[in-house]
Amino acid sequence: MTLSAELRGLLPLRPVGLLTRPADVLTARRLTASLRVGGVAYGDPRGARRTFSDLLVFRLDGDGVGPVVVKHPRSSRAVTSLTRECDAVRCLLGDERLGAWRRLLPVVDQCRLEGPLPLVVERALPGVEGDRLLRYRPALARRVAVSALGTIGEVHQATGRAEDVTGRVGDWVDPQLAALTAEVGWCRRGRGADGVTVLRHRLVRALEGRRLLVAWTHGDFHPGNVLLTGPQGTLCGVIDWAGALPDGPAALDCHTFVLTLRHQLGGRQLGRIVADTVRRGSLLPADQRLLKEAGALVADAEGEIAMTLLTWLWHVAGNVTKSGRYGRSRRWIGENVVPVLAEVAADETSARGLRGRAVGASGR
Repeated sequence: MTLSAELRGLLPLRPVGLLTRPADVLTARRLTASLRVGGVAYGDPRGARRTFSDLLVFRLDGDGVGPVVVKHPRSSRAVTSLTRECDAVRCLLGDERLGAWRRLLPVVDQCRLEGPLPLVVERALPGVEGDRLLRYRPALARRVAVSALGTIGEVHQATGRAEDVTGRVGDWVDPQLAALTAEVGWCRRGRGADGVTVLRHRLVRALEGRRLLVAWTHGDFHPGNVLLTGPQGTLCGVIDWAGALPDGPAALDCHTFVLTLRHQLGGRQLGRIVADTVRRGSLLPADQRLLKEAGALVADAEGEIAMTLLTWLWHVAGNVTKSGRYGRSRRWIGENVVPVLAEVAADETSARGLRGRAVGASGR
């Protein structure tokens, strides 16, 4: 590894705002000027910030129109992500099965992703992101979780059906493993490669033959992607649908929310939380209760751990796909990838040892 690659691996995932703000404000003003061609007089951009997924995001208030959110992709990956999001939102808004639920979706006014100033313009939904609210009011965590799980559950029930998922397991596992392996060098050799192999075998073995709810799945349903308003944190929007699938494993959304909520409240990285879950052989009781109330808890221990691992896989694969920063970050890999794959491999080795001793005992 070169010195420059080593140094990039030590950089923070999000650029320091004080260093990037002048350039970001200038870019936001150029993007705003390009929108004035449409005849709407927008004011100055507000709150320009870079996200973890290579986007520059800011708000505009128009003359005679409601506020909008502008998303500017800063990489080809971000263009791909925004294209998927626009397509998913368009499909969801046109899905009559969702009825009044569609009021929680962002409405895309412009999806202009070619040319020198690509952007997406969405009508701004009310409220603040759930992760921001919970930083100041952590006591609302359970109320917010129940509301969020119930809300996404309405989408699952309206668009889903229970089916044998044997034929879908490969589509739910292989693309994500391929993305992780392509972006994280540690996963291509030695213990990392062994962990990837064991993980795939474990997921396929545990999921094939199961009947699960298959439905429109958000794919990245965490507290930061729900909007809340009022003193009790009333849910008023669901955003960032770039990872959505019309035929995904519905329970994954609920597991994602519960696990990322635990990460936010406890401060531990998701990889450490999932590795502990694999080692323990079950989720924590409080998390199990939330999932059971939402109808998303798999009945047996093997299925519970498999869904937890699948959730982790979608989360990390989604991150490395959206931004090359994740795959270059030694800290992120060390906290979120290495612990899980190492624990999965160790757990399999231990299980093989137990099976071997059982076979030996039965032969005596």
